[in-house]
Amino acid sequence: MKTATGRRMSLLGWLGRAKAQPGDLLPVRLGATRLSSTGAAPTQAQGFDQPLVWVTVALMLWGLVMVYSASIAMPENPRFAKYTHNYFLVRHALWLVIAFITALLAYQVPISVWEKSARPLFVLSLLLLLAVLIPHVGKVVYGARRWIGLGPLSFQPSELAKFTVLLYASDYMVRKMDDKERFFRAVWPMGAAVAVIGVLLLAEPDMGAFMVIAVIAMGILFLGGVNARMFFLIATVLIVAFSLMIASSEWRRERIFAYLDPWSEKNALAKGYQLTHSLIAIGRGEIFGVGLGGSVEKLNWLPEAHTDFLLAVIGEEFGLIGVVLVIGLFFWIVRRMMHIGRQAIALERVFAGLVAQGVAIWMGFQAFINMGVNLGALPTKGLTLPLMSYGGSAILINLAAIAVVLKIDQENRTLMQGGRI
Repeated sequence: MKTATGRRMSLLGWLGRAKAQPGDLLPVRLGATRLSSTGAAPTQAQGFDQPLVWVTVALMLWGLVMVYSASIAMPENPRFAKYTHNYFLVRHALWLVIAFITALLAYQVPISVWEKSARPLFVLSLLLLLAVLIPHVGKVVYGARRWIGLGPLSFQPSELAKFTVLLYASDYMVRKMDDKERFFRAVWPMGAAVAVIGVLLLAEPDMGAFMVIAVIAMGILFLGGVNARMFFLIATVLIVAFSLMIASSEWRRERIFAYLDPWSEKNALAKGYQLTHSLIAIGRGEIFGVGLGGSVEKLNWLPEAHTDFLLAVIGEEFGLIGVVLVIGLFFWIVRRMMHIGRQAIALERVFAGLVAQGVAIWMGFQAFINMGVNLGALPTKGLTLPLMSYGGSAILINLAAIAVVLKIDQENRTLMQGGRI
């Protein structure tokens, strides 16, 4: 039987990396400084990845401004007449404060503790997903039961499930690394866990969250070294499953038809309404936009402008330049977190590496779907733009996940400087 070190080395071999030998440079990089084990004093490094922090903060602050801009006119709609003009701004700012405190606490937790807690946290998320389906416990909004009331605030368990599935899948791949060539021993139990999550999410219903969770699990299986044939088999099963879900649901089929022809007389005022007004907003912004606060579509023309379609308001007010900047910042964040994950794996910290790369897959995929929907490249799906859209639960969990990645980076730096964690 292989030891834990042997299992870690098997993954390093799959990634084409070899363990550093005495006198060699570590196969990792810290900014522009390479650290060696030759006895030379290492260059003093930052305790955490400051560029990642500042880019994250920039996106959140920009999101706060855009949430205010996109929601300021909502009280003029009779449906939201009870709200003040700064209602969503205040609540979003409150969630940012709570998320910041949560992220600070998450950063204090060693990665070894997250690894030990992966399975209990996964079970907790299952219980919360069950609780949200209980009448008078779960709140119903727009016909979906996805939230649990917490006094003046609401919490969405599906957001926590994204993070706990990520931790569970990373821990699972480390434990099952010896069996990654055997389908039923390596993949089937993980698939069953994701399927249970999927059943609970579809009961809400929340197919968007299920898609994100499935992609997170698939990504970690792939990065963990699952046999390519198994990977493509699982991918095929998922594609067929989601296709059947769409085909068996009339309103999901209508969304696809509306996406294919949003400007038709039938769809323009029905299922294609959000998409057409999103495209009008982005088209109106042209290259440089109409200026902050100058959006017309947010004046109760574009539904969910402060949540799912925030990028459309950015496109109208900041133009193509603003949209490209948002895309570029998310691309940089994803690339940076993938790099932190590779550093951890090179240091034989497989769980930490898979978690960091799993967060990158999560943020990247969800941002890709949201942007694709806003730009008309993908069918309409209710997924928010990470770190920017209004939504307290999402902001809270997103920031906690990034704090865990920063902790992984901090522990990487400590090890590269000859310290202990």
